[in-house]
Amino acid sequence: MTRSTSSTADLSGRTQRPARRRGTWVAAACLLTVWIAYFTALQWSVVRYRLAIVLVLTTAAVLLAAALARRQRPPEVPPELLAAALLGCAVVAELVPFFSYTTPGERRLLAHVVAAGCVLSAAALLLLDRHHPAGAGRALAAGTAVLTFVVSSAAAIVLDPAPRIDVWVTLQQAADGLSHGQNMYTMTWTGSPGIQDAFTYLPWTAVLSAPGRWLVGDVRWALLVLGIAAVACTAALGRGTGPARPGRTSAGALTAVTLLALAPGSITQAEQAWTEPMLLAALACWALLVRRGHPWWAVLPLAVGCASKQHLAVLLPVLACWQAYGLRRVLATGGLTGLLVLPWFAADPAAMWHDTVSLLVGFHPIRFANTLYLAAQHELDWTPPFWLTGLAIVGTLAAVCIVVRRRQPDLAELLGWLALLLLVATLVNKQGFYNQYWLVAGLVALGLAAGGSGVTPGPAVGSETLVHERLPRQDPVQP
Repeated sequence: MTRSTSSTADLSGRTQRPARRRGTWVAAACLLTVWIAYFTALQWSVVRYRLAIVLVLTTAAVLLAAALARRQRPPEVPPELLAAALLGCAVVAELVPFFSYTTPGERRLLAHVVAAGCVLSAAALLLLDRHHPAGAGRALAAGTAVLTFVVSSAAAIVLDPAPRIDVWVTLQQAADGLSHGQNMYTMTWTGSPGIQDAFTYLPWTAVLSAPGRWLVGDVRWALLVLGIAAVACTAALGRGTGPARPGRTSAGALTAVTLLALAPGSITQAEQAWTEPMLLAALACWALLVRRGHPWWAVLPLAVGCASKQHLAVLLPVLACWQAYGLRRVLATGGLTGLLVLPWFAADPAAMWHDTVSLLVGFHPIRFANTLYLAAQHELDWTPPFWLTGLAIVGTLAAVCIVVRRRQPDLAELLGWLALLLLVATLVNKQGFYNQYWLVAGLVALGLAAGGSGVTPGPAVGSETLVHERLPRQDPVQP
């Protein structure tokens, strides 16, 4: 009788394992397909509006919401599927035009560099992982991807020493102003092709990017370093979290690093001096400190991020609902953010309020933004009232807060909810460009890196909230 029961259990286990493997492959294939479609649309979106681009981005938002609602954990991506996705990224690099002020010949060279990095990373996965089951192929692929990101970004900076975009002009001249004790909110920009009399970011965008200007003449070098820091924190987020191989970087983290470093369109972001890499670095550092059990230290990078760009503030109510961070740390984050921006606000409150709030609220829609707001204008000849955008954002924020408060999800799922919130806020806005959508994908990558094991909130003890690790749930699609 005992033998029969054991035999039945063995047979059941053997039949379930192939089903789980198939489920993993399907989930991973869906993730990679959406990732490539999302970034293909984004690379093509600069600088053009197309309804097809908006539909791709909206579909990605719906699929992300569905996955989060079903509590689907980030799948472990098999090396064969990741290699296929990287070959797809190589095709995108070669065939889909990307925006650049470089010459046509230089753009082809940059495209070849990215495509070659994708192919070499795919080769490392296919050739080494077969003979080195410890993950040498995946690690080499991630290293190759990061090297490609650094080389292609540096080449774009060198080939275009003075991009004709107001972001670069304002950051360069704000850095010069900082070195002379000037207030960037009262400065007028010389030679800006766009905004000429406002600094539309919070002050720490200038502070964090200024060392690039001071040390090597260009703020974009500082942004590149911050991008590398974001990638490094992403890798560290998955280090030592797997019960089978403590101390090693998880397959999910290496996959996230590879995908993020080789994301189509990254060259344009580096060339145009878009500042989202500093925000992802702050959020990745925050997530890493929370994962390592140092949530109070995590207040510092999050406050620096909030003192750099306004829209990170929308994430704070969600974090207040998450017991592993909680209301007290959110209040501390807000207080530290206030201290970080206080010198500039105290110097000229009206100028700072104008540049960072009222100007942006009243700013006209930009015709090549790929958002639902612009789609209504282009396709329906209807300009939605801006209060409707605010209502959509507040409604989404309230829904995410309710879900997070009830579920108390692990870190990986929480990052997914934060990504969804920013994605919806961008989709319904008057402005939505590659860099904002890239930050959303960066949060998804952080969730993939954190997916090996979860951070769950523990009971409050004294003045501290315990944060501990747990093993992943036995989900039907996870082996």
